[in-house]
Amino acid sequence: MKRILLIIMIIGIASKSFSQIESNIKFKAIPPKNTDFKPKKVTPATPENPDIVAPSVFTNINILNTKPKVNNSFQIGGTSGISMVPKNDFVNPGDLIAQKLNKKEDNQEGVYRRNQNLGDFKTNSTTAKVMYRDFGEIDGDAISVYLNDKIIVPEVVMTGEFQGFEITLVKGFNKIDFVALNQGAVGPNTAEFKVYNDKGALISASQWNLGTGFKATIILVKE
Repeated sequence: MKRILLIIMIIGIASKSFSQIESNIKFKAIPPKNTDFKPKKVTPATPENPDIVAPSVFTNINILNTKPKVNNSFQIGGTSGISMVPKNDFVNPGDLIAQKLNKKEDNQEGVYRRNQNLGDFKTNSTTAKVMYRDFGEIDGDAISVYLNDKIIVPEVVMTGEFQGFEITLVKGFNKIDFVALNQGAVGPNTAEFKVYNDKGALISASQWNLGTGFKATIILVKE
């Protein structure tokens, strides 16, 4: 019994001692280092293009570009006036050249479609030698030859080489007609001819350009 009382006394003394020690210790609060701290004010970034506004289906009724565009071309005097918008009247230079060539061919055709007088020549020769050839494209030009309205060569196709005939001249006029039977593959009927006397001297030399059915005439006058 004495032992139990002793233990209780020891425990009571010990608890009182601890309570006295704890009551002597005072708590001190730790103040903050910087009491003037203020949060930074964040400014939202401004867009680069502030004027761009997203399309609104409530304000823009033509967002799909389905509405016809207004023609802003300026005109004076209504639809029949003068338009300030240049017209796209493109002219092909090749067409202009073709028109000029066609016009030139039409003019040349008028020259070809007529008889041609190749001149009158005097001679004392008894005979005359007539030579001719195709001087243009060798394209099958054919002729017939008449002497004083009588046919002496019914038909001959000219080549690039001279060919011909010899005639006996009568006193006075000796008319030689070269009649174009065609214009070959490339018109007109073209030829170069030469006429020599009986001594081989040249009396005349010339060329013709004939349409089909027309003739070139040379007259040899025997004195």
